[in-house]
Amino acid sequence: MVPTLGESVTEATVASWFKNVGDTVAQDEMLCELETDKVSVEVPAPAAGVLTEILAPEGSTVDATAKLAVIGGSSAAAAPAPAAAPAPAATGAKDVEDAPSAKKLMSEKGIDPASVTGTGRDGRVMKEDVLNAVTAAPAPAAAAPRAPVAASDASREERVKMTRLRQTIARRLKDSQNTAAMLTTYNEVDMTEVMALRNEYKELFLKKHGVKLGFMSFFTKACVHALREVPEVNAEIDGTDIVYKNFVHMGIAAGTPTGLVVPVIRDADAMSFAGIEKAIAEKGKRARDGKLSMAEMQGGTFTISNGGVYGSLMSSPILNPPQSGILGMHKIQDRPMAINGQVVIRPMMYLALSYDHRIVDGKGAVTFLVRVKEALEDPRRLLMDL
Repeated sequence: MVPTLGESVTEATVASWFKNVGDTVAQDEMLCELETDKVSVEVPAPAAGVLTEILAPEGSTVDATAKLAVIGGSSAAAAPAPAAAPAPAATGAKDVEDAPSAKKLMSEKGIDPASVTGTGRDGRVMKEDVLNAVTAAPAPAAAAPRAPVAASDASREERVKMTRLRQTIARRLKDSQNTAAMLTTYNEVDMTEVMALRNEYKELFLKKHGVKLGFMSFFTKACVHALREVPEVNAEIDGTDIVYKNFVHMGIAAGTPTGLVVPVIRDADAMSFAGIEKAIAEKGKRARDGKLSMAEMQGGTFTISNGGVYGSLMSSPILNPPQSGILGMHKIQDRPMAINGQVVIRPMMYLALSYDHRIVDGKGAVTFLVRVKEALEDPRRLLMDL
């Protein structure tokens, strides 16, 4: 059966099967991988036996209660029969049970079930099919048709279906732009003191805590410090209410082979430098391996995105809804700066704060960024809570 997919996830796509029909499988051996709109989920074999039937082939969409495959015991002939028996009966159109979410949507929109083509198993109508039926007519007007492509070019193109994760990223980012009154304010920070402190203590830190001292813990601490003074950056809008969070669940954006994900470090405001570094290292590794759970990517109150690791000098980060603020870190670059009437070379980083202007005023946004800058340029302020 499909394993528990997590809160608000009703469907998944079968990404790949690791086993074929007739293969012998051991208990807990991985059978297949499902892709939801948030994470990939590997499905282990619930018992040892022989894989006698695959009911959901690669590329098919399954709901949260669907059956994926049948595993038979040593008497393979007898085992699959009871499980497989209902399948022929279900092929009759009258007996196929449409997805509950699809039935609800069809009744809401007043759509005749007979007019919707089901793409689920045995022609079952899924929620996506109803949405496609609803949007089928106006679709050409909404999305501009693709321009004609010369035959010589078409043969050199490659068309790949977007993964569920990428579709979700695309939808959420566009929703973010459509909903929030997004604005970005910029500043720059002299990284001399943080770099000196890090160089002085990095070996001792690694020896004691078993994790490297990076820049992210300094930035996380600096943001927590600034969020206390400007709480609206750590709040969200709910209808006509503003919900202030008296805690900081810090989202740390992480690039993975399948797309950007944002693992959340819960109660970052109560953590030490070592605790933050350990959490970032551990969650970052699992994000790259596709092993994050749904719960670990939900509930964030503010986000930090570090484009500097890829060499970005300046960018305007996009909000992670329903959050009201996101800090963009960038590349550290030596630049000539005027300090006390003298031109000196300093390691500088541009900072960008994108914020929701519906809830955060310009003064609050600028104050937040100045506080982050002050804390990083004199890290002792973090220790003194100044």
